[in-house]
Amino acid sequence: MSTEAEEYFDIVDAHDTVIGQKPRSEVHRLGLRHRAVHLFVFRNDGQLLIHLRAADKEEFPGVWTSSAAGHVAAGETYAAAARRELLEELGIDTSPERVCRFDAGPDTCMEFTELYECVWDGDIRPDAGEIQAVEWITVKELRHRMQESPETFSPAFRLTWSWYITSRLRA
Repeated sequence: MSTEAEEYFDIVDAHDTVIGQKPRSEVHRLGLRHRAVHLFVFRNDGQLLIHLRAADKEEFPGVWTSSAAGHVAAGETYAAAARRELLEELGIDTSPERVCRFDAGPDTCMEFTELYECVWDGDIRPDAGEIQAVEWITVKELRHRMQESPETFSPAFRLTWSWYITSRLRA
């Protein structure tokens, strides 16, 4: 049995207004709305960093997803969570730029999700407890892989990336 304290999340209403706090396990078990961030880390050559989720993850183990992602802790802002997740998961210490927001729904596991991006050509230090593998990938190769095997990517990544390439890259 783990001795670590369980994370607490803000639970939110349909308008993303905080209505209470509950432990992670209860939020997920009950399917309550809560908050998350996804981050896209690009290099100056345009390649995107994606990561393979660890095989023991509670949700979507062993699939590819955003460069970094995670829940917003109770009382934390989206921006603070984005910066924390970059540092915890990849060892990147920078302030990413907010790109857009997605409403909570089935594709986001009932998470209001804010998408952030940054450019980073420095070293990364993937957290082995969260990340099984990382890969720098071109937009063209990612499009091909997502068309051929969409199930190998998390639903939230499919949603955020689909929006990104049509709205942000205009490609």
